[in-house]
Amino acid sequence: MYTGNDIITAELLGAMERQLGLIDHRGPDDMALERIAPGVAVGFRRLAIIDRQGSRQPLSYPPSGPEAGRWTLVFNGEIYNFEALREELIRQHGAVFATDGDSEVLAAAFHHWGEAALERLRGMFAFAIWDSGTETLYAARDPFGIKPLYYVDTLDGGLWLASEKAPLLPQASRELDPTALSLYLTMQYVPEPYTMHRDVRRLPAGGLLIRRFGGAPVVRRYTRAWLRPDPAADEAAVVADLREALRDSVRAHMRADVPVGAFLSSGIDSTAIVALAAELHPRLQAFTAGFDTATAFSELEIAERSAAQLGVDLHPAVVRPDQVMEALPRIIWHLGDPVADPSIVPLYFLARTAAEHVTVVLSGEGADELAGGYTIYREPHSVAPVARLGDPLQRGLRALARAMPDGMRGKSYLQRATTPMPDRYFGNARILTDDEKARILRGGPGIGHQHVTASLYAEAVALDPVATMQHIDINTWLTGDILTKADRMSMAHSLELRVPFLDRRVFEVLSRLPSRLKVPDRGRTTKYALRRAVAGIVPDFIVDRPKLGFPTPARRWLRAELAEWAHHVFSTSGAGHLIDLNYAHALLAAHEKAEADHARKLWILLTFCLWHGIFVDGTITVTRQEPRVGPMLTG
Repeated sequence: MYTGNDIITAELLGAMERQLGLIDHRGPDDMALERIAPGVAVGFRRLAIIDRQGSRQPLSYPPSGPEAGRWTLVFNGEIYNFEALREELIRQHGAVFATDGDSEVLAAAFHHWGEAALERLRGMFAFAIWDSGTETLYAARDPFGIKPLYYVDTLDGGLWLASEKAPLLPQASRELDPTALSLYLTMQYVPEPYTMHRDVRRLPAGGLLIRRFGGAPVVRRYTRAWLRPDPAADEAAVVADLREALRDSVRAHMRADVPVGAFLSSGIDSTAIVALAAELHPRLQAFTAGFDTATAFSELEIAERSAAQLGVDLHPAVVRPDQVMEALPRIIWHLGDPVADPSIVPLYFLARTAAEHVTVVLSGEGADELAGGYTIYREPHSVAPVARLGDPLQRGLRALARAMPDGMRGKSYLQRATTPMPDRYFGNARILTDDEKARILRGGPGIGHQHVTASLYAEAVALDPVATMQHIDINTWLTGDILTKADRMSMAHSLELRVPFLDRRVFEVLSRLPSRLKVPDRGRTTKYALRRAVAGIVPDFIVDRPKLGFPTPARRWLRAELAEWAHHVFSTSGAGHLIDLNYAHALLAAHEKAEADHARKLWILLTFCLWHGIFVDGTITVTRQEPRVGPMLTG
């Protein structure tokens, strides 16, 4: 969408059509482009899921009456309670509808309830809606940030919005944001609202942008996913509530007018989703990923056992190292910003395989952050004996830790136990130390994670330590890594990915869990309540299986098949003025000799160099399929 002071010319519409071609993968079924006001134009690429023959976008509402066409909507996502909202709108306001889909219900909700409609939505969404009555644009994202929304506020008074970053780059300079780069090296992704391009920003999860015609955009949060642990929660009642909420969520997420399948790994999250979906749809199509390397990196055997027991049809995607070298630049192009998570690779091929059979997949993202699934959430228990000591003793132990050689047993524990959580914790994956980051980043150490997490810790002041860590992850790692890669890798193949754990009703239950029902004091169990809730639904051998996800053999690849290619990427990169590429070569050489495991550090640097070659200096060309342009409407 574009809103600005300029008259919408044929040249501008032509530019928008070309920009829409860059996201044809998000909507291969239809394209429309309309001039809806003297300074407003909107285009849409549609992946038709609900009411496939109707509900074309841009969508105008109301369909008739004195205010006909007042609102114009473009909307990416799904509203799972749209039928209930539709009935309420008809009953309370006499609302009239011309389609059978959720898009018109969303527009009607905004027409009758205004911004209050956002709190009633159950679903995943990013949308922009223009009110011609007040000449005001509203744009919003769902509370967890499942669906993306980028924007550029140009110096000439124009505002551009898009679901991905690539269509906005013609309106932005190629200047890199040094804050984003520094945060990327710390966190392995670029946290919201930043992107690597200074001029492009992301609307945050639960964010609302409002812009009156001719004015400046105002961005604020309309909601936040708050945890409210209840120490007195009854275990049996919570487990029963969670089981029913999950069943209800999966049922809602299965609603589609196209084939629906599910991703299946060896862990409890995806297996629970598949099991519940199979209750509704026997012979469900399920999809898993593995590698043609060491069996330690393959989950195929476990997934096959689960699929056989659950009675679903399993389709494996097996990834070879040569495919990684070919696909990684394309993967990074779809991401728009570097995300140094090797699991993106199998996810890309998994989505490609699934798209050959279905249009929608269910997946288990969000369970770890909401239900307490990461092993690091046990850290408050492990460091408690030292953390309870007085300041003088802690200062002494901290000094002892500094004096201990790197790698010495106990050094890391003492460092963590004597460091306050806001200074030590910013996510479950800490790869580069501050000293390494300062060595890599030209011009100094840059900024620390506190730039992002300080306000989140302030919000979490009343939470227990485990819930505090979850609050950080829900508002950083979940949106910046987990949901970013899930959306981009699935939509790269015109596949809609749905996440039943990130559902309003499920969150109402999970937000009340006390720590003892997530990571009990004794043992090494995580996601305790979730495991109890799906016992008897998933196969017994899955219930207490540790988390793996789709593990990736990056260590082996970078010592063997990918090593020479990685050296070439570093040697030809134009990013040497930003990061120390000689240090990157040295890390890779040491890794090849098995002197140390630098795989994750190398993946951070390799991903950035590829991103820089694609989006900054243009030395890396990504081959894409020709856009499939559908019928176009002009206004």
